[in-house]
Amino acid sequence: MYKKRTLKQAVLKASKTFKVIMLCGARQIGKTTFLSNIAEKNRTYISFDDDRNLSSAKKDPFLFLERNKPPILIDEVQYAPELFRNIKLIVDKSDKKGLIWLTGSQQFVLMKNVSESLAGRVAIFDMLGLSIYELDGLGLKQKPFLPSNKYSSILKRKDLNETYKIIWRGFYPEIALNENISWQQFYSSYIRTYLERDVNSLTNVVNRMDFYTFIKAVAARTAQILDLADIAKDVGISPNTAKQWLSVLQASGIVYLLQPYFSNVTKRIVKKPKIYFTDTGLCSYLTQWDTPQVLETGAMSVAIFETFVIMEILKSYWHNCKYPSFYYCRDSNGKEIDLLIYQNGTFYPIEIKKSANPNTTDVANFSLIEELKQKRGEGVLICLTDKPRPLTKNDWSISIWDI
Repeated sequence: MYKKRTLKQAVLKASKTFKVIMLCGARQIGKTTFLSNIAEKNRTYISFDDDRNLSSAKKDPFLFLERNKPPILIDEVQYAPELFRNIKLIVDKSDKKGLIWLTGSQQFVLMKNVSESLAGRVAIFDMLGLSIYELDGLGLKQKPFLPSNKYSSILKRKDLNETYKIIWRGFYPEIALNENISWQQFYSSYIRTYLERDVNSLTNVVNRMDFYTFIKAVAARTAQILDLADIAKDVGISPNTAKQWLSVLQASGIVYLLQPYFSNVTKRIVKKPKIYFTDTGLCSYLTQWDTPQVLETGAMSVAIFETFVIMEILKSYWHNCKYPSFYYCRDSNGKEIDLLIYQNGTFYPIEIKKSANPNTTDVANFSLIEELKQKRGEGVLICLTDKPRPLTKNDWSISIWDI
């Protein structure tokens, strides 16, 4: 079952302006399925998961592109960096737009080749897993979320059990849209493929079990302030190795770092990023919550709920081809704002709580914005309330299904 993706309008519009389109994101989030569904019928599809195609492209990239003329869609292009120079030559000889569509799951590798060969010729998009709007078949109606004083969601409201089932199952299309697929088997295969292909191509990992232990240690810290020294100690590796391996998780779209906001006004503000897994299903698998019920009642229930909310808000922007200024803020006394969206000179605060009984104390930390002497817009508490409720003059409590 195919679900329409929010990115559709932006990609089709860019394809009329740019000669090359590149879609980045983790493995199996639906990049190729999405592009194949919106592509014109005469666009040739080529996958570098096929070793024959990959060997041909690496051995003689010029001849490969002579045999596979535009319009083409090349999947997992990072495995054949030799192509980028020849792609540049092709697009420079033509005035046609949308000649070549590319996908890739290793962003740092892709960006290096793009900056060297295709700067100014390519429109770049980032994709995450299915959003809750896309799951409901409303992907084309999703807008970037920003706190306001008006909420009129078009999403179907889910109860606690349904919500955690969605969180636990995750947002890779294959598992999210097919309940007949074994959750355990899907994520086990996903990790095995990830270790064998992406990790090996990005870094020289001597001990795969150590890297697997590292991924699990990071997953256990989702929604926490990043402490690489602590992770390195748990895994038994050096801090430099932990830093290198974290960059691998970032490059392959497995984790997202939320940067702290701080200014020169105060020295009491924490200045380390928070780390989030981009998919809550994969995070649940790695931290061994084997059913939605044990996840909901377990020790990581709150952290994974926060991860879910942060990722859904991020999807609402990235899937509309917008790259917002997202921060969190925490002082040395533990006073924290989970998410700050900076827009047009104004900070919009967001608090996230796994609670069905919101009250004004839940948004008390929004005063941090005034302490930092910044302009504050409307704020919101995202929780498990049954309907939107005003908390203060400028702040509301809403459900995740009201965003």
